[in-house]
Amino acid sequence: MRTIDLILKKRDGEELSNSEIEWFVQNFTSGNIPDYQIAAMSMAIFFRGMTARETTDLTIAMANSGDTLDLSDLIPGVVVDKHSTGGVGDKTTLVLAPIVSACGVVVAKISGRGLGHGGGTLDKLEAIPGLQIQLTSDQFRAQIKETGIVVAGQSASLAPADGKLYKIRDVTGTVASNALIASSIMSKKFAAGAQAIVLDVKTGNGAFMTTLKDARELAELMVAIGRNSGRKTVAVISDMNQPLGYAVGNALEVREAIETLRDDGPPDLREHCLKMAGHMLHLSGKVDSVSAGSELASKTLKDGTAFQELLKMVAAQGGDTNYIDNPEQLDKAKIISTVKSPQDGFLSRIDAINIGKAAVMLGAGRERKNDPIDLAVGIVVHQKVGSRINTGDPLFTIHANNPEIINSASEEALAGIDITIEKSPTLPLHYDFIE
Repeated sequence: MRTIDLILKKRDGEELSNSEIEWFVQNFTSGNIPDYQIAAMSMAIFFRGMTARETTDLTIAMANSGDTLDLSDLIPGVVVDKHSTGGVGDKTTLVLAPIVSACGVVVAKISGRGLGHGGGTLDKLEAIPGLQIQLTSDQFRAQIKETGIVVAGQSASLAPADGKLYKIRDVTGTVASNALIASSIMSKKFAAGAQAIVLDVKTGNGAFMTTLKDARELAELMVAIGRNSGRKTVAVISDMNQPLGYAVGNALEVREAIETLRDDGPPDLREHCLKMAGHMLHLSGKVDSVSAGSELASKTLKDGTAFQELLKMVAAQGGDTNYIDNPEQLDKAKIISTVKSPQDGFLSRIDAINIGKAAVMLGAGRERKNDPIDLAVGIVVHQKVGSRINTGDPLFTIHANNPEIINSASEEALAGIDITIEKSPTLPLHYDFIE
């Protein structure tokens, strides 16, 4: 085969065969195809797309481009994983993993870092002093055997083709391709040994897929990949027009996750986590229905067993559990400034995208992959869309370490807020479910 022939074939809108896709992935992973030809193929896929069959073949080829984790000897039954397409204030994994583990289902989770206005689970975990997120395959397996719960970063040996292809997409304007997004997400899940996958596909101004139509298309494609690969897969399309929960920023979100595991915390975060837990427990075979799974999950918050699972995971990964028992000891910003409402009315808009961008300005996120982040800073919003507001009520609180950034961050957040005389409807938490 010749790379140029495959590029021309896809450029002209033809389907690539399984053998052609496997050959391309193997050769660009091994360095036999130059970056400019990988870029050309990415652009051809961006404009011409891929069928569900092609995307499934690409997913499997990338998953098989390096090591794969086989956990069948450690985990009885089905290995269930969860993935979120990312958003503002999305600390779901920090709550969900301990809940599911407390229900008796093993959680082996590979997570990522944040980029742009969307936060990353690994960054949040690093707000816990001492906690190790980079584990070898042997360490990952050992922790599963010992504790039944682990959340760690992707090793370089898992799906290396995905990492190499993403670097090219990131600098060639080809990130926003459903086929490439779906294969990237699912290849990492396959390589990590997932046999069943629950997808949290965000939609709204703070999500990568801003419209419900685009989110549904991506969700349907990923579910098709799972089905075509013999893996149980469901997708929940959830809202990201406003932040999930109240806290946005790494240490701030860890504190909020701990509050939720103590059966407190924001109602929307709690409800979302229980919904996702219901799906995971149902796919695992632990319960007969999603509602039964959510009910079982709720009990672990009330009886404290989910909180104990977080303690167990943190200890196993070298983290100081004193910060979990006493989250007020986590890093705090030096400057705290609250912005209050200038008028009476109803909150009709608090856009997640503006809150997320303001948090990045403060240092809570990164614009480029290697940018350092400040674990202490961020924003806590105090209202949800539809809330009644009086003059002087707090809208949001800035947590900052750089006083020169506070005004610009506040202006960015305020640009996404509207207060109206007429009452605005609350936003739905979930829009659709695809299986």
